[in-house]
Amino acid sequence: MAHAGTLHIGNLSKQFEVKGQALPVLQNITLTVNPGEFVSIVGSSGCGKSTLLRLIVGLEADYQGEVLLDGQRIVGTSLDRGIVFQEHRLFPWLNVEQNIALGLLNAEQPEADKQRSVREHIALVGLTGFEKAYPHQLSGGMSQRVAIARALVSRPEVLLLDEPFGALDAITRAHLQQELHRIWLAEGITMILVTHDVEEAVYLGQKVVVMEPRPGRIRRTVPVPLSYPRDRLSAGFNQAKEEVLAEFAGTA
Repeated sequence: MAHAGTLHIGNLSKQFEVKGQALPVLQNITLTVNPGEFVSIVGSSGCGKSTLLRLIVGLEADYQGEVLLDGQRIVGTSLDRGIVFQEHRLFPWLNVEQNIALGLLNAEQPEADKQRSVREHIALVGLTGFEKAYPHQLSGGMSQRVAIARALVSRPEVLLLDEPFGALDAITRAHLQQELHRIWLAEGITMILVTHDVEEAVYLGQKVVVMEPRPGRIRRTVPVPLSYPRDRLSAGFNQAKEEVLAEFAGTA
Protein backbone atom coordinates (compact mmCIF):
# COMPACT_ATOMS: atom_id res chain seq x y z
CA MET A 1 0.00 0.00 0.00
CA ALA A 2 1.29 3.46 -0.90
CA HIS A 3 1.97 6.22 1.60
CA ALA A 4 -0.91 8.70 1.58
CA GLY A 5 0.17 12.31 1.28
CA THR A 6 -1.12 15.48 2.94
CA LEU A 7 -1.75 18.23 0.40
CA HIS A 8 -1.99 21.85 1.48
CA ILE A 9 -2.82 24.71 -0.87
CA GLY A 10 -2.52 28.16 0.66
CA ASN A 11 -3.66 31.49 -0.85
CA LEU A 12 -3.00 30.15 -4.35
CA SER A 13 -3.49 32.53 -7.26
CA LYS A 14 -2.67 31.96 -10.91
CA GLN A 15 -2.88 34.10 -14.02
CA PHE A 16 -2.05 33.73 -17.70
CA GLU A 17 -0.83 36.33 -20.16
CA VAL A 18 -3.28 36.79 -23.06
CA LYS A 19 -2.38 39.35 -25.73
CA GLY A 20 -0.14 41.16 -23.31
CA GLN A 21 -2.76 41.37 -20.56
CA ALA A 22 -3.07 39.43 -17.31
CA LEU A 23 -5.98 36.97 -17.20
CA PRO A 24 -6.66 35.78 -13.61
CA VAL A 25 -7.52 32.07 -13.56
CA LEU A 26 -7.38 31.17 -9.84
CA GLN A 27 -7.72 33.49 -6.87
CA ASN A 28 -6.92 32.87 -3.20
CA ILE A 29 -7.46 29.10 -3.23
CA THR A 30 -6.91 27.58 0.21
CA LEU A 31 -7.56 23.86 0.70
CA THR A 32 -6.16 21.03 2.80
CA VAL A 33 -6.58 17.41 1.72
CA ASN A 34 -5.81 14.94 4.48
CA PRO A 35 -3.95 11.63 4.03
CA GLY A 36 -6.12 9.02 2.36
CA GLU A 37 -8.99 11.43 1.78
CA PHE A 38 -11.12 11.40 -1.37
CA VAL A 39 -12.00 14.96 -2.42
CA SER A 40 -14.22 15.89 -5.36
CA ILE A 41 -13.95 19.29 -7.05
CA VAL A 42 -16.87 20.57 -9.12
CA GLY A 43 -17.52 23.78 -10.99
CA SER A 44 -18.62 25.15 -14.32
CA SER A 45 -16.30 25.37 -17.31
CA GLY A 46 -13.69 28.09 -16.91
CA CYS A 47 -13.45 27.98 -13.12
CA GLY A 48 -9.85 26.70 -13.20
CA LYS A 49 -10.38 23.11 -11.99
CA SER A 50 -7.97 21.57 -14.49
CA THR A 51 -5.44 24.36 -13.97
CA LEU A 52 -5.52 23.59 -10.24
CA LEU A 53 -4.71 19.93 -10.95
CA ARG A 54 -1.86 20.93 -13.27
CA LEU A 55 -0.38 23.02 -10.48
CA ILE A 56 -0.65 20.13 -8.02
CA VAL A 57 0.95 17.65 -10.42
CA GLY A 58 3.72 20.14 -11.22
CA LEU A 59 2.96 20.88 -14.88
CA GLU A 60 2.56 24.59 -14.06
CA ALA A 61 5.06 26.52 -11.97
CA ASP A 62 4.27 30.24 -12.24
CA TYR A 63 1.84 31.08 -9.42
CA GLN A 64 1.45 32.98 -6.17
CA GLY A 65 0.90 31.24 -2.83
CA GLU A 66 1.94 27.73 -1.91
CA VAL A 67 1.25 24.17 -2.96
CA LEU A 68 2.75 21.73 -0.45
CA LEU A 69 2.87 17.93 -0.31
CA ASP A 70 3.79 16.66 3.16
CA GLY A 71 5.06 20.14 3.98
CA GLN A 72 7.36 20.38 0.94
CA ARG A 73 6.75 22.82 -1.88
CA ILE A 74 5.84 21.05 -5.11
CA VAL A 75 8.45 21.70 -7.80
CA GLY A 76 8.00 19.94 -11.14
CA THR A 77 6.50 16.52 -11.76
CA SER A 78 7.27 13.54 -9.53
CA LEU A 79 6.33 9.91 -9.02
CA ASP A 80 4.73 11.11 -5.76
CA ARG A 81 1.82 12.47 -7.83
CA GLY A 82 -0.05 10.50 -10.47
CA ILE A 83 -2.65 11.90 -12.85
CA VAL A 84 -5.38 10.45 -15.07
CA PHE A 85 -6.92 12.58 -17.83
CA GLN A 86 -10.25 12.30 -19.64
CA GLU A 87 -8.42 10.84 -22.66
CA HIS A 88 -6.56 7.68 -21.69
CA ARG A 89 -3.43 8.75 -23.66
CA LEU A 90 -2.21 5.19 -24.17
CA PHE A 91 0.49 4.53 -26.73
CA PRO A 92 -1.17 2.50 -29.51
CA TRP A 93 2.00 0.56 -30.37
CA LEU A 94 2.39 -0.71 -26.77
CA ASN A 95 0.28 -3.42 -25.15
CA VAL A 96 -1.42 -3.16 -21.76
CA GLU A 97 1.51 -4.22 -19.61
CA GLN A 98 3.94 -2.08 -21.61
CA ASN A 99 1.71 1.00 -21.26
CA ILE A 100 1.44 0.46 -17.51
CA ALA A 101 5.18 -0.12 -17.20
CA LEU A 102 5.75 3.42 -18.52
CA GLY A 103 4.65 4.63 -15.10
CA LEU A 104 7.86 3.08 -13.71
CA LEU A 105 10.19 4.39 -16.39
CA ASN A 106 12.05 6.67 -13.96
CA ALA A 107 11.62 4.50 -10.88
CA GLU A 108 14.77 3.21 -9.22
CA GLN A 109 13.68 -0.39 -8.82
CA PRO A 110 15.04 -3.74 -9.96
CA GLU A 111 13.38 -4.94 -13.17
CA ALA A 112 11.85 -7.93 -11.40
CA ASP A 113 10.14 -5.61 -8.89
CA LYS A 114 8.79 -3.46 -11.72
CA GLN A 115 7.35 -6.50 -13.50
CA ARG A 116 5.71 -7.70 -10.28
CA SER A 117 4.19 -4.26 -9.65
CA VAL A 118 2.80 -4.13 -13.19
CA ARG A 119 1.18 -7.54 -12.71
CA GLU A 120 -0.31 -6.45 -9.38
CA HIS A 121 -1.82 -3.33 -10.87
CA ILE A 122 -3.23 -5.16 -13.88
CA ALA A 123 -5.04 -7.35 -11.36
CA LEU A 124 -6.04 -4.32 -9.27
CA VAL A 125 -7.93 -2.75 -12.20
CA GLY A 126 -9.47 -6.05 -13.27
CA LEU A 127 -7.55 -6.61 -16.51
CA THR A 128 -5.89 -9.95 -15.83
CA GLY A 129 -5.85 -11.82 -19.14
CA PHE A 130 -5.51 -8.64 -21.20
CA GLU A 131 -1.79 -8.10 -20.56
CA LYS A 132 -0.85 -8.50 -24.25
CA ALA A 133 -3.84 -6.62 -25.68
CA TYR A 134 -3.29 -3.35 -27.57
CA PRO A 135 -5.36 -0.18 -27.07
CA HIS A 136 -7.36 -0.72 -30.28
CA GLN A 137 -8.51 -4.05 -28.85
CA LEU A 138 -9.88 -2.46 -25.67
CA SER A 139 -13.13 -0.66 -24.91
CA GLY A 140 -13.05 2.92 -23.65
CA GLY A 141 -13.64 1.78 -20.10
CA MET A 142 -10.85 -0.80 -20.28
CA SER A 143 -8.48 1.82 -21.69
CA GLN A 144 -9.22 4.09 -18.73
CA ARG A 145 -8.49 1.19 -16.38
CA VAL A 146 -5.06 0.91 -18.02
CA ALA A 147 -4.52 4.66 -17.54
CA ILE A 148 -5.47 4.38 -13.86
CA ALA A 149 -3.10 1.43 -13.39
CA ARG A 150 -0.29 3.37 -15.10
CA ALA A 151 -0.85 6.31 -12.73
CA LEU A 152 -0.92 4.04 -9.66
CA VAL A 153 1.93 1.65 -10.48
CA SER A 154 4.57 4.02 -9.08
CA ARG A 155 2.71 4.07 -5.73
CA PRO A 156 2.07 7.84 -5.68
CA GLU A 157 1.03 9.67 -2.52
CA VAL A 158 -1.71 11.52 -4.41
CA LEU A 159 -3.75 10.48 -7.45
CA LEU A 160 -5.32 13.30 -9.46
CA LEU A 161 -8.25 12.54 -11.77
CA ASP A 162 -9.28 15.11 -14.37
CA GLU A 163 -12.74 14.14 -15.69
CA PRO A 164 -11.54 10.51 -16.07
CA PHE A 165 -14.95 9.14 -17.08
CA GLY A 166 -16.29 12.12 -19.01
CA ALA A 167 -16.07 10.44 -22.43
CA LEU A 168 -17.74 7.19 -21.37
CA ASP A 169 -21.35 6.07 -21.65
CA ALA A 170 -23.51 6.24 -18.52
CA ILE A 171 -23.43 2.50 -17.71
CA THR A 172 -19.65 2.21 -18.10
CA ARG A 173 -19.19 5.42 -16.13
CA ALA A 174 -21.26 4.16 -13.19
CA HIS A 175 -19.37 0.86 -13.18
CA LEU A 176 -15.97 2.58 -13.21
CA GLN A 177 -17.04 4.89 -10.39
CA GLN A 178 -17.62 1.75 -8.31
CA GLU A 179 -14.27 0.38 -9.42
CA LEU A 180 -12.47 3.62 -8.57
CA HIS A 181 -13.95 3.51 -5.08
CA ARG A 182 -12.74 -0.08 -4.69
CA ILE A 183 -9.25 0.87 -5.87
CA TRP A 184 -9.16 3.85 -3.49
CA LEU A 185 -9.96 1.56 -0.57
CA ALA A 186 -7.38 -1.00 -1.70
CA GLU A 187 -4.58 1.51 -2.26
CA GLY A 188 -5.36 3.84 0.64
CA ILE A 189 -3.94 6.90 -1.11
CA THR A 190 -5.16 10.48 -1.34
CA MET A 191 -7.42 11.05 -4.36
CA ILE A 192 -8.63 14.31 -5.89
CA LEU A 193 -11.31 14.11 -8.58
CA VAL A 194 -12.28 16.98 -10.89
CA THR A 195 -15.68 16.49 -12.50
CA HIS A 196 -18.67 18.33 -13.97
CA ASP A 197 -20.95 15.56 -12.69
CA VAL A 198 -22.41 16.45 -9.27
CA GLU A 199 -23.75 12.93 -8.74
CA GLU A 200 -20.30 11.47 -9.43
CA ALA A 201 -18.73 13.98 -7.03
CA VAL A 202 -21.12 13.05 -4.23
CA TYR A 203 -20.92 9.30 -4.93
CA LEU A 204 -17.13 9.25 -4.54
CA GLY A 205 -16.07 12.22 -2.44
CA GLN A 206 -15.87 12.55 1.33
CA LYS A 207 -16.23 16.24 0.67
CA VAL A 208 -17.12 18.24 -2.42
CA VAL A 209 -15.30 21.50 -3.19
CA VAL A 210 -17.57 23.81 -5.20
CA MET A 211 -15.73 26.37 -7.32
CA GLU A 212 -17.03 29.48 -9.05
CA PRO A 213 -15.44 31.06 -12.12
CA ARG A 214 -13.59 34.10 -13.44
CA PRO A 215 -11.33 33.93 -11.60
CA GLY A 216 -11.69 30.48 -10.04
CA ARG A 217 -12.48 30.61 -6.32
CA ILE A 218 -13.75 28.13 -3.76
CA ARG A 219 -17.38 28.98 -3.07
CA ARG A 220 -17.91 26.32 -0.43
CA THR A 221 -16.71 22.91 0.70
CA VAL A 222 -19.66 20.57 1.28
CA PRO A 223 -19.03 17.55 3.56
CA VAL A 224 -20.61 14.26 2.50
CA PRO A 225 -21.07 12.30 5.76
CA LEU A 226 -22.43 9.16 4.10
CA SER A 227 -21.07 5.66 4.60
CA TYR A 228 -19.82 3.55 1.70
CA PRO A 229 -21.08 1.98 -0.50
CA ARG A 230 -23.45 4.83 -1.29
CA ASP A 231 -27.01 4.40 -2.45
CA ARG A 232 -27.77 6.90 -5.21
CA LEU A 233 -31.51 6.58 -4.48
CA SER A 234 -31.29 7.24 -0.74
CA ALA A 235 -32.65 10.40 0.89
CA GLY A 236 -29.22 11.26 2.32
CA PHE A 237 -27.53 10.98 -1.06
CA ASN A 238 -30.09 13.19 -2.76
CA GLN A 239 -29.90 15.71 0.06
CA ALA A 240 -26.13 15.97 -0.44
CA LYS A 241 -26.64 16.40 -4.20
CA GLU A 242 -29.18 19.15 -3.64
CA GLU A 243 -26.83 20.92 -1.25
CA VAL A 244 -24.08 20.98 -3.87
CA LEU A 245 -26.45 21.96 -6.68
CA ALA A 246 -27.80 24.82 -4.57
CA GLU A 247 -24.31 26.34 -4.54
CA PHE A 248 -24.37 26.48 -8.34
CA ALA A 249 -27.68 28.28 -8.20
CA GLY A 250 -26.40 30.63 -5.52
CA THR A 251 -29.38 29.90 -3.30
CA ALA A 252 -27.71 28.07 -0.42
